[in-house]
Amino acid sequence: MCLAVPGKIISIQEGEDPLARTGKVSFGGVVKEASLAYVPEAKVGDYAIVHVGFAISLLDESEAARTFEYFKQLDELAEGYQ
Repeated sequence: MCLAVPGKIISIQEGEDPLARTGKVSFGGVVKEASLAYVPEAKVGDYAIVHVGFAISLLDESEAARTFEYFKQLDELAEGYQ
């Protein structure tokens, strides 16, 4: 099973090689670095779907918020099983 998670791009590191473009991405406060090679149009403040360290697509803020709400609901359900 694959899991891709939305995160907000909070900074971008440009380089001479466009394939080496990376960014810091916040996943609800947890910040990780991700490759932005597949989303050259990405800018700070955008939301991206990240899979194994690669941003694979962009999504709008409302779709990201919906996904975060689903994660919150799943977490609340899991708490009921502990």
